[in-house]
Amino acid sequence: MTSFQQILAPLGGSLLVSALCAAVPLIILFVLLGVFRVKAAKAALASLLSSILMAILIWQMPVGQALSATAAGAVYGVFPILWILINALWIYKLTVATRWFEALGNTIRSISNDQRIVTILIAFCFGALLEALAGFGAPVAVSAAMLMATGMKPLKAAMVSLLANTAPVAFGAMASPLIALNGVTGLPLRDLSSMVGRQTPFLAVLVPLMLVFIVDGRRGVKQTWPVALVAGAVFGLFQFLTSNFLAVELTDVVASVAAIGAVLLMLRFWQPSQILTSSGETDAGHVGGASVISAAASGRPSAGHGNMARGPAAASVTESVSASAVINPLSVTHKRPTARSVWMAVAPYLVIVVIFSISQLPAVKTWLGHVGTVTFRWPGLDVVDAVGKPVANETFHLDHLKATGTLLLFAGLVTTAIYRIPFRQAVRIYGETLVQLRWTIVTVSSVLALSFVMTLSGETATLGVALASAGGFFTLLSPLIGWLGVTLTGSDTSSNSLFGPLQIAAAKQIGLSPLLMAAANSSGGVLGKMLSPQNLAVAAAAIGMEGSEGTLLRKLAGWSVVLLLLITVLVFLQSTPILGWMVP
Repeated sequence: MTSFQQILAPLGGSLLVSALCAAVPLIILFVLLGVFRVKAAKAALASLLSSILMAILIWQMPVGQALSATAAGAVYGVFPILWILINALWIYKLTVATRWFEALGNTIRSISNDQRIVTILIAFCFGALLEALAGFGAPVAVSAAMLMATGMKPLKAAMVSLLANTAPVAFGAMASPLIALNGVTGLPLRDLSSMVGRQTPFLAVLVPLMLVFIVDGRRGVKQTWPVALVAGAVFGLFQFLTSNFLAVELTDVVASVAAIGAVLLMLRFWQPSQILTSSGETDAGHVGGASVISAAASGRPSAGHGNMARGPAAASVTESVSASAVINPLSVTHKRPTARSVWMAVAPYLVIVVIFSISQLPAVKTWLGHVGTVTFRWPGLDVVDAVGKPVANETFHLDHLKATGTLLLFAGLVTTAIYRIPFRQAVRIYGETLVQLRWTIVTVSSVLALSFVMTLSGETATLGVALASAGGFFTLLSPLIGWLGVTLTGSDTSSNSLFGPLQIAAAKQIGLSPLLMAAANSSGGVLGKMLSPQNLAVAAAAIGMEGSEGTLLRKLAGWSVVLLLLITVLVFLQSTPILGWMVP
């Protein structure tokens, strides 16, 4: 087979014109998604077709190699990416099919009837746990529904659920975004995990404070900042520790469980000076009022950051309710489930932690790597870059036993046994999972195929060299590129697959750290999740207010931009000697 060498400027030797042409598949994808509202699967297929045609006609890639690159990307999309998503969502659906998922929700809701604390527990902590497994809108839908059940107004429930679904996204669905980034860039997964784990924890510290502000304004921050700070700091700390020193796949599971535990422990010794039991705002078609349980009547100070409480009966309280206020009966504290119910509810997550921990034991890890890995050169590919060096995407690693998806499959089987779910029902639920993800399967496979075609043909290299002309300014553009990718595709996995190679190409040209720029794509991308049309639609449907997507977009755009600016400043400082020591 004749070796194909990439061409950086195939159109008349002009890098600018060639780069504009290389951007066409991405422009097609974004225009179809953002302007014409075409379904993601159809938009991805159209973009893939355009990239194949340009690879053959303009970049002069042999037809056979272009088709082989397409197949390689599509297969990588199925395994390991979709293999992870399918089995993770299957476990989630197994829990929903039993009464134990509801028991877990009741456990969280029984802890406090303060709307601000409940928001931190459900939207931030529990939402992150769902993101670890289900992803793809499930955390937003479930969190919003649970918050409404506690008496929160629909729009506010949707807003906090969307905003909370930021910090855990980079490690969501058992680290699928980073596994995809590793596949398209060739950078070590451990290094990518470590770098992102040194960026997103800073977001985690801020997000609970923002959630409290949305729920109750400055008063909420003033009264509940200690518990919000504890939740964010503990989540960020364990996200850093797990991503840097343990298993990247368990990052969100460990961080969310640790955050829940920290909040529960803190509430044993601390309570806010006032308890907000309902929002006080009135949405169209919904009647409600403000009900703040105040400690002032009992002689305790009503102002301040909080009080040390000696239990639920530490002091009597009175309710300050306006004459027109209506107290939602769902705002009262729920009955706490039994210890057995709690253990059964968290069983799937404990099983996952145990199985992944066992897989990381040196002897087990070595054995799985020896018998469970097949490495081969993808047939039909022989590509070198513009300077004659072989590209990384030609080698395919099939980790059939130690793959994250396979370990999740084992965890699902154990969960089935613990919950005593009939095997036939478990298989039926697996089939339902495949049906539910059918368009996601097409989308992810097409996006990965698009990424492989653009990378192997040289289109990505052309774009990267062109963007490198921005020099050091590219450091500020890097998170923005990821943010745009997730905003339009709705997926950090898709954004990393599309723009990971581009970030690497530009970084190498400028002399920046490829690892830092690739991580910036993922970390910046998570902040676009709350604005993506797909996520907005999920949130609107969850609160029963279809058509409110525009309202949610306007209310959340400012928060998204502020967080994007903060992560951009962090990435810039990490590219300089000031914080350069943070780059592995």
